[in-house]
Amino acid sequence: MIHVVGYHPQREPAAWLAGLGNLPSISKVTILGEENEGLSSGKIAGMRGRMGESAGIGRLLEDVSAPYVLFLDCSERIGLSEGALLRFIDVARITGAGLLYADYQALERGELVGHPLNDYQLGSLRDDFDFGKILFFPLEAIRKALVQSGPLVEGCAAGLYGLRLRVSAVRAVVHIPEYLYFSVKHDQLERTGERLFDYVDPARRQVQIEMEQVATAHLKRIGAWLEPVYVKPDLGVQNYPVEASVVIPVRNRVGTVADAVASALAQETDFSFNVLVVDNHSTDGTTEVLAQYASKDKRIKHLVPERIDLGIGGCWNEAIYSDACGRFAVQLDSDDLYSEPTTLQKIVDQLRTGEYGMVIGSYTLVNEAMQVIPPGLIDHREWTDDNGRNNALRINGLGAPRAFVTSLIRQIGFLNVSYGEDYAAALAVSRRHRIGRIYDSLYWCRRWSGNTDARLTHAQKNRNDAFKDRIRTLEILARQDLNARGTTGV
Repeated sequence: MIHVVGYHPQREPAAWLAGLGNLPSISKVTILGEENEGLSSGKIAGMRGRMGESAGIGRLLEDVSAPYVLFLDCSERIGLSEGALLRFIDVARITGAGLLYADYQALERGELVGHPLNDYQLGSLRDDFDFGKILFFPLEAIRKALVQSGPLVEGCAAGLYGLRLRVSAVRAVVHIPEYLYFSVKHDQLERTGERLFDYVDPARRQVQIEMEQVATAHLKRIGAWLEPVYVKPDLGVQNYPVEASVVIPVRNRVGTVADAVASALAQETDFSFNVLVVDNHSTDGTTEVLAQYASKDKRIKHLVPERIDLGIGGCWNEAIYSDACGRFAVQLDSDDLYSEPTTLQKIVDQLRTGEYGMVIGSYTLVNEAMQVIPPGLIDHREWTDDNGRNNALRINGLGAPRAFVTSLIRQIGFLNVSYGEDYAAALAVSRRHRIGRIYDSLYWCRRWSGNTDARLTHAQKNRNDAFKDRIRTLEILARQDLNARGTTGV
């Protein structure tokens, strides 16, 4: 038997939600909501609270006697069959899983469209992992997890997140790659309902703090948390041709690369610098534009790789291992611009202190006309020196522009991919070294139709998300190994 839990903002639940009580496999339906205290009708019972609220989930679990608990996203109408529920139960018994979820279909413009989901990994600890509309827990796994890890941390947003991380530490999380239900959007619910997995608003700092606390506790439980002990990087005793190099990987950006190069050349510094433009076999006129620039300014190094299989990360490797690379390597994407002529100076000044293996600034989102677009400034103020490198495993990126101590990044290198290469490098640097932050906006990040992450299909987004989860998985394993060997920070 299954105890279903959903959130609904109105006291009287939608007919489809109330109808779940007619399914023989469901013993009870609890509807969370601010107005639902005392609601009772057949198998339907109301309870005050929200889906992410730790206290509400704790009270709810005390009330559960069924062997299975199903958390349901009620922002859309869900259609499931008795066969689907039996499939969840059967797979739970076979696998011994602590949490199960399944693919689903969504009714879009009159047609059912498949929404396959990613497999869960050790590194899938980000708080926005897409489980679809249903989370299915054996109650015994929940109780075991809470006995081992203690009660949920009090808060208004991270209760369900904390519950699934606790369960994932003691039991497998199993993805059923079958369409076991469908969803239909409902206008009224879309306007007023609370979405189960979309409740994190970056503007709500308290929510981010709660999420970080939950993720940090999870990393400690699995032996992957790193103490705030750091190694100072070796800035390099070798002779570098310049103090800093601005690195611009590019392929087919004839409309934007000239602006990027001009932005780099306009930097005012008290040190020498060059601009390493790695031209990845452009075919749209970019090569000719760069050749013309390089002929006029010796600071521009127009690098064309011999290899034809390079992603953005591979282009970065071409730059940092080049004899032309300076003591510090500073990022500038071919779409973007430094926001002021002192950007490079500010970044290098911080790297020169010798305290940091990497420095990351802040950027402002703009459109093609250089008009600021929401959310505007991205400064990652959630970062702390004590816990930033741990919290970095919960979020999908660390910001821009990024700058590295060349001698250090040469030891690490970049993945030869065009998505996540910067994130992987930053995690690897932070494993032993401090990352410096600059919270002033140093960088204009231009959003336009040609961005590599623009107009992604569902399949492409899944692939990107799975890849970053894999990066996190490998990083967690590396940190567990450091802790096991007692070499953290050494």
